[in-house]
Amino acid sequence: MIVYLNGSFLPKEQALVPVEDRGFVFGDGVYEVWRIVNGQLFEADRHLARLTRGLGELRIAPPAESEAARIQEIADRLITENGLADGEGTLYLEITRGVAPRAHHFPPAGTAPTVFAMARPFVPPEELRAKGVTAVTVPDIRWLRCDIKSIQLLPNVMAKQAASERGAFEAILVRDGVVTEGSHANVVGVIGGEIRTHPTNNLILPGITRAVVLELARSVGIPVREEPFLASEISRLDELFIAGTTADVMPIVRVDDQIIGGGVPGPIARRLQRELRAHIDATCAAVSA
Repeated sequence: MIVYLNGSFLPKEQALVPVEDRGFVFGDGVYEVWRIVNGQLFEADRHLARLTRGLGELRIAPPAESEAARIQEIADRLITENGLADGEGTLYLEITRGVAPRAHHFPPAGTAPTVFAMARPFVPPEELRAKGVTAVTVPDIRWLRCDIKSIQLLPNVMAKQAASERGAFEAILVRDGVVTEGSHANVVGVIGGEIRTHPTNNLILPGITRAVVLELARSVGIPVREEPFLASEISRLDELFIAGTTADVMPIVRVDDQIIGGGVPGPIARRLQRELRAHIDATCAAVSA
């Protein structure tokens, strides 16, 4: 695999970061993940906008690699070098505050951010989407700026591990009785034919796939209410699914010991799976044309 690190394209094994990088010692940085379809980045501008906002919120000086043209240039090179011009993949971009002596306050102005990017193949989990997956609920113990796509993901890691140890695909995070999101994707419920999902505020990440799915739902006449539902309401849900860059629309058919929607993916999730797939293909085809 060829990756990008601080201005150079090199084999992954040679991509080394100093031990005093603030991403390593503090988790002080942001990241973004784009879907690649037939060599094209899906929703490139929305991902870029979220990356730019995250850098601003953390007060990290934006490097040249955070500009649209440079990201596209890096992506094109990585796609070509790693044989991703056909099929699907993901582009991962991470930017940290850079290398400096370990101290909690920011390093001096002019400290160069560390920039790392890699592109790898991705196989959509179609079989899982067709039959649905299971989830468990865990307390949402994250900090209060979940709207920033920070590389400090330890609470998410612990939540995902809790799900894995119980044989589940995903962990649904609950804060003060309210469902916020999943360990790595947004959570969407359906009650009485209406979509319910947590509004975009500081308690959840403003997911790109979430935004697209809600737009698609509205366009086909599915009511959408950006209002959270409670963990105690999960048993009342007709459908439940997560929405994310690699999850797309992934139905959840059991949460803890509660069966959702008869234990099979529901009609709204299946409809949105089709709508999203068509939108991804059409959008990426238009970019390449």
